[in-house]
Amino acid sequence: MQLEKDKYELTPEEIRENLREVHANVAAACERVHRNPAEVTLCAVSKLKSVNDIEVAMAAGQHLFGENYVQEITAKYAELGDRAEWHMIGHLQRNKVKYIIDKVTLIHSVDSLELAAEIEKQAAKHDKVMDILLEVNIAGEESKWGFTAEETLPMAEKIGALPHVHVRGLMTSAPYTEDAETNRIHFRNLKTLQDHLKVAGYPGVDADILSMGMTADYTVAVEEGATMIRVGTGIFGKRDYDK
Repeated sequence: MQLEKDKYELTPEEIRENLREVHANVAAACERVHRNPAEVTLCAVSKLKSVNDIEVAMAAGQHLFGENYVQEITAKYAELGDRAEWHMIGHLQRNKVKYIIDKVTLIHSVDSLELAAEIEKQAAKHDKVMDILLEVNIAGEESKWGFTAEETLPMAEKIGALPHVHVRGLMTSAPYTEDAETNRIHFRNLKTLQDHLKVAGYPGVDADILSMGMTADYTVAVEEGATMIRVGTGIFGKRDYDK
């Protein structure tokens, strides 16, 4: 059984090397399109990975981690607290907002006015303004959450009006692909949408963050304007979904 388990576990050196490779790939992508690599933030997706793996990454200089599940954020926060910065990147149910509102610095996956209203309610209880991203289903996939491109600006205006919610930009999860080039059009379309959101000038909306690109396609996303990429497998290796 140990041999079977090992395929999901990387050594500390492998994690460190993967981080170096991601940063090198980002730098190369930025060079190709004449961007400054400092404009791109790496969110290391630690879903289903251990606190030990996170601590290895932290020792290598990575301090921002994205989690998909509320239960994992609360468990890992209990061990690491504010030593790391936590983002909620997965689908968030309204009844779970209260468990993470005081633990995360950014919620990537706001996909409804009702969810935003609950974030407003819980943030007000903590006397804080919660930074969020609007999740956009830019490719129109039936299996994905998120606003349509047409809904995004009207929703940004409404959500930005909430006093304890600050819309920092947009997020998308592009279609799974083995050819990153097929997602270039989706990243380009989301960047165009972000540009429109910036010039709209809605109160409570800054639109300075564009969260797009994962392990399979983050270099293309960077070339198309991503300011934040979400890389998990490319850092921590494959996940064991059966454990």
